[in-house]
Amino acid sequence: MMTEFLAAALAFPTVVFSFLLLMVLAYWLTVALVGLDFDAPVMPISISVFIVITWFAALVGTVYTPEGKLRYAVFGGALLVGALVTRILLIPVRNWTRPEKPASRNDFVGRTAIIRTARVTEQYGQAEVTADDGGTAVVQVRAAQSTDLKAGQTALIFDYDAEGEFFWVVDITTGG
Repeated sequence: MMTEFLAAALAFPTVVFSFLLLMVLAYWLTVALVGLDFDAPVMPISISVFIVITWFAALVGTVYTPEGKLRYAVFGGALLVGALVTRILLIPVRNWTRPEKPASRNDFVGRTAIIRTARVTEQYGQAEVTADDGGTAVVQVRAAQSTDLKAGQTALIFDYDAEGEFFWVVDITTGG
């Protein structure tokens, strides 16, 4: 039984992936022994999973196909199976490692806001704006020119003044 396994593992096309599998095992053994700490080793994980799956697919294909040109089809099939299965298996990993973009006040630029103060001037005003996550925030707003923006009206946030820590708004019902 063991000699049949070794014969299949050392036959083309499995031997190509057997060599790569040994490299993957050596890499992860080194990581474990040296104690390397990865924040999110997506690339090593994805390559390792791809090689393991491709090696197994090639091994199965080698066992079930006769010697000859059909083994080239096994090689290509193993690569295809490895790519597809790896893509499916790593969906959760991609979601874990996707860095969350820190919230920024500039995220509100381009959004509409509901005016919450009696009026908005060049020196005073507040409005309520909704964030991507559905939460709301009351922010300081200013109008570049005298407007008739009053409580309950909708305004467009078109800029953020970092120095003054307020948003510039414009009345969207009149366009200015």
